[in-house]
Amino acid sequence: MWDSQAMTQPNGVMMQYFHWYQPNDGSLWKQVKDRVETLAGLGVTSLWLPPAYKGAGGDADVGYAVYDLFDLGEFDQKGSIRTKYGTKDEYLEAIAAARKAGIRIYADVVLNHRMGADYTEEVKAIPMDPNNRGTAMGDYETIKAWTHFTFPGRQGQYSSLELHWWHFDAIDHNAYDEEKNAIYLFEGKSFDHNVDLEKGNFDYLMGCDLDMSNPDVITELKHWGEWYVNTTGVDGFRFDAVKHINADLFVNWLHGVQEQTQKDLFAVGEYWSGDVESLHYFLGQTDGKLLLFDAPLHYNFHLASIEGESYDMRQIFENTLVKDQPALAVTLVDNHDSQPLQSLESVVEGWFKPLGYALILLRQEGYPCIFYPDYYGAHYQDYGKDGNEYEIWMESHQWLLDKFLNVRKTYAFGDQYDYFDHPNCVGWTRLGTAENPGAIAVVMSNGGDGTKWMEVGIPDAIYVDITEHIKEPITTNAEGWAEFRCNGGSVSLWVPA
Repeated sequence: MWDSQAMTQPNGVMMQYFHWYQPNDGSLWKQVKDRVETLAGLGVTSLWLPPAYKGAGGDADVGYAVYDLFDLGEFDQKGSIRTKYGTKDEYLEAIAAARKAGIRIYADVVLNHRMGADYTEEVKAIPMDPNNRGTAMGDYETIKAWTHFTFPGRQGQYSSLELHWWHFDAIDHNAYDEEKNAIYLFEGKSFDHNVDLEKGNFDYLMGCDLDMSNPDVITELKHWGEWYVNTTGVDGFRFDAVKHINADLFVNWLHGVQEQTQKDLFAVGEYWSGDVESLHYFLGQTDGKLLLFDAPLHYNFHLASIEGESYDMRQIFENTLVKDQPALAVTLVDNHDSQPLQSLESVVEGWFKPLGYALILLRQEGYPCIFYPDYYGAHYQDYGKDGNEYEIWMESHQWLLDKFLNVRKTYAFGDQYDYFDHPNCVGWTRLGTAENPGAIAVVMSNGGDGTKWMEVGIPDAIYVDITEHIKEPITTNAEGWAEFRCNGGSVSLWVPA
């Protein structure tokens, strides 16, 4: 069901082209337009762009507090016309420029909740325990809920549907009782099944939780998907928070949108869990129609970066999606939720970032995704969970990532031989093909300086470390083997001279 060209394109690379602390200056879409040709030349084949529709926070909203899916920076709503990233026209121009450069665009979409309602409504609801959604905290009561969405700035353009409480099944705020911490399940409603079982049932995430069994909701989401693809020309979607929605919805929604638009669409979901079995279950429920981000691999990188040389590098791919189902794994080092000071903060320390990117960009398995701040760098301030304010500098690894991208595009083909036989020093080789000759060798260490006796299959060949960490070249023997080296806490990428 997904965009088959995206997956069969040799050595494709996705870039997450944003982070949580992107400046609120409306410049991102223009920046995309200006940079896509350069990124395409480097070997980036797709961009995952942030939510383009109006959020409850207007031009300051990252996009996950969804207000109006039909407002792409076109209407004066929530205090602004543009979104955090720009206007609708700028968005469409960026997509057109990207596709002209040969880069596919994946749109970020949140289907499970809405925020920033325009009016309150009275509704009967039962308070449920936020930490155990199967346990009631009292009887049904009349609550005052922010559930009426009129979208006044749009005035019915593209869709005339207004949302009311009956389009939702739960909310976490009662204006009659501001202090109570509860999830209010509306009378006659129930939480969806076939969702993650954390907290008993993880259907509810935030805001006004859409009732995915409501006919109006089903029709509206399908209509929006068709409108969005036809309006923007995007090539696929990144679905947010898929573990909070009945898995069947995504398959049915994608099928309907593709049928109407006559377009193959790529689809990747964010099932953020370190439990790989939960990811396998979701993939089984969706019959492989979506890929998933390999969150367990990210957590392995996080742990390895913290533990240093005490981490066993032979285990770096254990209990990961890319090891078990590589064709359905989008591999990543970090993202906007795991970056410093964010809700799922699980930082991959800077010293390990080059090792992590080598492990996703220079191997056969998985569809690798580069994170914007890891390429361009980032600087911001925010408050941590301890209430203190912190200044964050995220280092740019652009110079080294450009090297990796060039090698991925040029040399990283053919058979892969792994040498994961030491707890601190591991390596692998790619032997090339007739169409893409020239083998490579990768060696990395999380301890001291390392060496690895590996085969590249090219006899009497001179190899150089393209990272420039090791200055002296290496020559293979008559059988195409050599002792490849790396510095401690580092990675070296050896290519034919």
